[in-house]
This record gives sequence, C-alpha cells and structure tokens, in this order.
Amino acid sequence: MLRDLAGDPEVRAVVLSSTGRAFSAGGDFALMTEAHGDPAVRRALVDDARHLVDAFLDLPQPVVAGVQGPAVGLGATVALLCDAVVAARSASLSDTHVTVGLVAGDGGCLVWPAAAGMLRARRHLLTGDPLDAETALTLGLVTDLVDTADEAAPAARGLAARIAALSPLAVQGTKRVLNRVTAQRAGEVLDLSLAHEERTLASDDLLEGISAFREKRPPTFHGR
Repeated sequence: MLRDLAGDPEVRAVVLSSTGRAFSAGGDFALMTEAHGDPAVRRALVDDARHLVDAFLDLPQPVVAGVQGPAVGLGATVALLCDAVVAARSASLSDTHVTVGLVAGDGGCLVWPAAAGMLRARRHLLTGDPLDAETALTLGLVTDLVDTADEAAPAARGLAARIAALSPLAVQGTKRVLNRVTAQRAGEVLDLSLAHEERTLASDDLLEGISAFREKRPPTFHGR
C-alpha cells in the first residue's frame, strides 16, 4: 500500500490511525509459534519486516500517526517511522520483544534510539517497559498530544492537511533527505537486528515467553 502511495502525485500526506482500544496490540503468538518450527516462516517474517521498513524509507510523502491507545512492538516501530506522532493521553508506546524472548529486530533498534536517544532506548528496549504518552512527548517519541482517544485521528488529519497545503516539491524534497538519514542508519543496524530476531524466533525461550504470557506467570528463560 505504501509503495502505491509513493507513486501517486495526488497524495501529498498520509495518515495512519486505528480504531478500538489499541493502536496495535503486538505480535501474533500463533504465527510466532509456527515460525519457531518452520525456517521458511521465520524467513518470511523477517523479509516482511524488512520490506515494511523499506517502504517507509522509500515514501516521499510525509506520514502522520494518530495513536489513540497502546502501540506495542511493531506497532510502536510503525508509529516511530512516521514523520509526526499525534497521541492521546491514553496512548502508550512499548517494544515488548524481550519479554517473550525475542530480539527487538524489526525496527525497534533503529527507531527508538533516533527518537529517544540511545540511553533511553536501551532502557526501554531491554526491559519492554511502556512509555505513557505524556512521558513520550517529553522524550521526543510523540510530537503532539491530545486529551482523548477520539481526538487523535482528527488531530493527525489536521496536521497532515497543513503539510499537504505546502509546496510538494519542498515538503517531499525535505522528506527524501530525512529518509536518507534514516536509511543510512538502517544500513548499519537493520540486517543485524533482523538476523538476531530470526535466531530468537527459533529459540525455546520464545515458547517459554509465550506460555508464560498466556498463563499470566513470570517466564523462566534459559538462553536457548
């Protein structure tokens, strides 16, 4: 979808929003379990993650996220790949890969340091602890804060409309330069992070993490 939008001269800005309680509730445990036992599924998941990041980095139009609730895992990465993040006070950002035995490989190690700084990114990627929207605003992971969940998407559309009214040559030229900055960093870390995530998709720790989450108990990880 993003690749189709990239080639459409009529599109000057894009809004990503969601309905319901969460912006993104996190990964699919059934798919993770399937990937654990099937190398082809693991490879497909890694390839999909790479293609998603590449699609964002190839998009010349600005993207505004409207985050009305929790954005977990890849959902947080998607929000942080955007050019602005409008969040409700009820929203939160978290990358919980490590809590189920996975490496934060599908973009978290790219976008969190860029938004929050390396030390803060390490703190949250290595624990999976969430950031509430107000704290995320202070730290630079959220750009605009609204009071209620219902206001997030309209505020995102309003910001996108302001950008769309500006010169597309100026806006998209600026966006392409900013994309190059992120792409250069992605070239340094993304392949490595995806390789480590693929390895952990095959680990016993992943199955333990999923079981512990479902059983509402602390996991016991063994590093294998």
